[in-house]
Amino acid sequence: MHEHADLVLTGGRVHTMDAAGTVAEAVATRGGTIAAVGTAEDVAPLAGRGTRVVRLAGRAVLPGINDSHLHGVWLGAMWPALLMDRLAGTGGHAGTGGHAGTGGHEHTAPVRLAGEERVAKAILRTAGLLAPLGITGYTEPGLGPGEDGGATGCFGTSALRAYADLAERGELTARVTALMLFGELDGRSSADELAEGLRTFAPPPDVPGRFRVAGVKIFADGIPPMRTAWTERPYADGSTGALLVDGRDDADREAALRAMIDAAHAAGHQIGVHATGDRATRVVADALATAQARDGRDARHYLIHGDLLSPATLEVLARAGIGLNTQAGIPVATAPLLADALGADALRDAWPVRSALDAGVRLSLSSDAPVLTPDWRAGVAAAVTRAGLDGTVRGPEQRIAVADALRAYTVTPAWQDGAERWKGSVEPGKAADLCVLADDPLGVEPAALPSVPVEMTVLDGRVVYES
Repeated sequence: MHEHADLVLTGGRVHTMDAAGTVAEAVATRGGTIAAVGTAEDVAPLAGRGTRVVRLAGRAVLPGINDSHLHGVWLGAMWPALLMDRLAGTGGHAGTGGHAGTGGHEHTAPVRLAGEERVAKAILRTAGLLAPLGITGYTEPGLGPGEDGGATGCFGTSALRAYADLAERGELTARVTALMLFGELDGRSSADELAEGLRTFAPPPDVPGRFRVAGVKIFADGIPPMRTAWTERPYADGSTGALLVDGRDDADREAALRAMIDAAHAAGHQIGVHATGDRATRVVADALATAQARDGRDARHYLIHGDLLSPATLEVLARAGIGLNTQAGIPVATAPLLADALGADALRDAWPVRSALDAGVRLSLSSDAPVLTPDWRAGVAAAVTRAGLDGTVRGPEQRIAVADALRAYTVTPAWQDGAERWKGSVEPGKAADLCVLADDPLGVEPAALPSVPVEMTVLDGRVVYES
């Protein structure tokens, strides 16, 4: 006799995202995990008196969406404002700068969160935004003592404590992974400060299944439109940008960056590095690969953004098992700015997601919200069409298939989290994190995907959103 399920979804298209790309008809959950996946007949015996049965009537089921680079506190503080909306409103470079005009975010936006209680309210506001989008997990990329004196209060140690407290109380409706930050967001850092932080800073303890501090975020350079990305080719004024790490010259700064990566790896941390210029991405890929090769640890390091990536750099990432975490909406919005800064030839190596997949790089797509909307459906559409809001296609040779884009929001982020054995796909024994859509994402026109409603979000087998 079968033990009855808590929830059965049946009569639809269940995109399991398993290694074989299996599409099933029904899924059952029990005790927070997937109990069965298969045909309606396979799953029917698990439905008992206490089971909730949802007739999908052709609707689609995906694994819960994992936005692997999303600033949860900042999003909750800023919503509904988005930085890319500001960029569109200015028609130029305003709104794209970062701390002191050096980085990729404008976190001098008019928000100021003082105190853990206000930070917690921002996190809960974000939770209320993400659950209706089918998002069951995200990575908060950079919180810690480097930003305790920051302009917004969104990125300091109080945010780490707030996440841990909310997770302990069971108030988070998404699984959150965090990276520590020992420098300024989008700004300067130093090898000495990072080493001191690694020695003295104690993050809050993990809350299993809900909140985990996985590693360290490092900023290598800025962004191309602000002429602050570190590039091989010169900008119009002859400059090539520079690393944000303290140092006397390029060689000194590069040595310091490599020392930071070595130290964080030796301390047992995962490392995510913000790098955009082709020179920065080349050096970061090599430094991560070199650090990892010293002890052979499968550290799940990854490069963030990767605006400019040469084929040789992609090969290094693939060979070393280093991930790439990027945002498909950025190229469709900012390619003209990149071309203006570095010339049209630079677009050949710009946001090469198709080339990355072909090279064997593990690709995660994310929103970087509130830079872009947290709506992953818009991210998938951008990755598949490479079309902006005006219909202009940017880099059509780098378009990817819908199935690849969905894996980049589910399976690969689970790998990035070091959690692919227990989440990221709809398979028996894995976490019952699910997203139910009104239509099949593989059956609609990609440009229309953002208008396909999310009808249910399930976390640990519990319905956290229902339309």
